[in-house]
Amino acid sequence: MSDRSSPRARALRSILAPGSLVAACIALAPVAALAQGNAAQVPDNAQARSIGGGWACDPGFREADGACIAIEVPANAIATNTTFGRGWVCKRGFREANEACATIPVPDNAYLMASGDRWACDRGYRRVDESCIVVQVPENGFLTVSGDRWDCDRGFRKIGEACIAIEVPENAYFVDGSFGSGWRCKRGFRKAGESCAAIPVPANAYLVDTSFGPGWACERGFRQSGSACVAVAVPENAHIDYSGNDWECSRPYRQEGEACVLP
Repeated sequence: MSDRSSPRARALRSILAPGSLVAACIALAPVAALAQGNAAQVPDNAQARSIGGGWACDPGFREADGACIAIEVPANAIATNTTFGRGWVCKRGFREANEACATIPVPDNAYLMASGDRWACDRGYRRVDESCIVVQVPENGFLTVSGDRWDCDRGFRKIGEACIAIEVPENAYFVDGSFGSGWRCKRGFRKAGESCAAIPVPANAYLVDTSFGPGWACERGFRQSGSACVAVAVPENAHIDYSGNDWECSRPYRQEGEACVLP
């Protein structure tokens, strides 16, 4: 079929035919325009994000009103090259104060701690407000592990700011500890004021290590009566019970008063 269109129309179709250079340029024009638009939207000192679109400020800059402004690092600080936070931290021996880094004053007899932002007193000194004062260790005392306090040697007790010898009475022995008297009575004796009194153990009894009661217990077959141990009177058809200090009827007898009778 012959082409009856005008020469002008035929020429235009030839220019716009698929594969022609002009068609390719026209097709890519919107993409180029979009790229130019995106590039124009990224401010100075920023980079377009590869994922998710948008842009982010370069290290050392911070977003403000759609632009990236330089982070001002104060004296005695180091830039962190991060886009969050202040973007800087104070050097060792300095601490943040009013958007600046102020020197940490370390008093005499103190040292800067490993963290670099605080101090502690040397061993043998203790902190009082913003200074370190010497720990006065009395005679017969020693510095504790913490280094800022003291305690008394073995055999001495802290009284006020001194270490006083612990007086151990007769029939007693020294015990460690900051509480109590510092001594304990030997077996067979009981504390009576500042001395140790012997525990009177009656016949048919034995010592028991308790801080309460008489300090003794009756042997099996005996029961306590006042300060003595008397024999348990076991009736006919009965035996000493499990406690050893009373009796119970043997089977098949049952107790009636002080006797054991058949049911």
